Amino acid sequence: DARELSRVIVDTTVQEKAIAYPTDSRLLEVARKKLVLLAKRHGIALRQSYARQGPALSRKAGRYAHARQFKRMQRVLRRQRTVLGRVLRDIERKLDQVDSSVGERIAVWLERAQRLYTQRPKDKQKLYALHAPEVECIGKGKARQAYEFGVKVGIAVTACKGLVVGARSFPGNPYDGDTLAEQLEQARALLQDVNVEPTVAIVDLGYRGREVAGVQVLHRGKAKTLTRRQWCWIKRRQAVEPVIGHLKDDCRLRRCRLKGAQGDALHVLGCAAGYNLRWLLRWIAFLRAWMRAMEWPSFSHVPLSQTARGA
Repeated sequence: DARELSRVIVDTTVQEKAIAYPTDSRLLEVARKKLVLLAKRHGIALRQSYARQGPALSRKAGRYAHARQFKRMQRVLRRQRTVLGRVLRDIERKLDQVDSSVGERIAVWLERAQRLYTQRPKDKQKLYALHAPEVECIGKGKARQAYEFGVKVGIAVTACKGLVVGARSFPGNPYDGDTLAEQLEQARALLQDVNVEPTVAIVDLGYRGREVAGVQVLHRGKAKTLTRRQWCWIKRRQAVEPVIGHLKDDCRLRRCRLKGAQGDALHVLGCAAGYNLRWLLRWIAFLRAWMRAMEWPSFSHVPLSQTARGA
């Protein structure tokens, strides 16, 4: 139905990356281990690898944090940062001993280790995983999980049946309203084969203050100008929440294991396609059950062989 596809509900969520919770102590120790491993693999002799002191400091920081002895924990973190800086500078001094191609690969990890070495708790654009620099810290205001580490994802579903007509990632953690135009553009591109364009977008107050040409954006912030019919559509806005829940629990949107920002984008599309396949199979099963219920009274007393001969 064209009217069904022209009304969409748009919302955002977070697709978490498959990383450990980013504590300062763990990140510093992981960076030290990675640099020592690279030096050993490419024949760079280090003055000291801190193979015993590094893990011991990491365990000590965890114990102090558990006991809420934060001044002692900060002292251990300063020592871990010093250890990482020594290993980092030692490799930089001896980088000319290896081939240029190898040096370029090592330089990538040196740059990430340098970011970990210099970043502080209140900094912007922090590094939360050594192997996944694209990870962002996103706060959605949840009581159970204040911060999530991954990428923001936009979801667009039809207002009545809940078919996913748009799903994409938004690197950089933009404001929700700034993602609306791009989300509707993707939905328009996916629906072009059926000659339908979204004309009504039902959103929450996170999209307030943004309009899209040719699309009627509905949210509770426009209460004084809404008609009774538009209020009925706004009451359907929360229908996107169970869709997001099923995407995360049934279609593996909760945790992305693919590499890089491109992996994040592909994973979102794959999860949405899987959800739509499940949606289609569910409707086919419902239609089959309905047809069986309609045909059962007239065909229950006729054997299958007689039915075939009569046809």
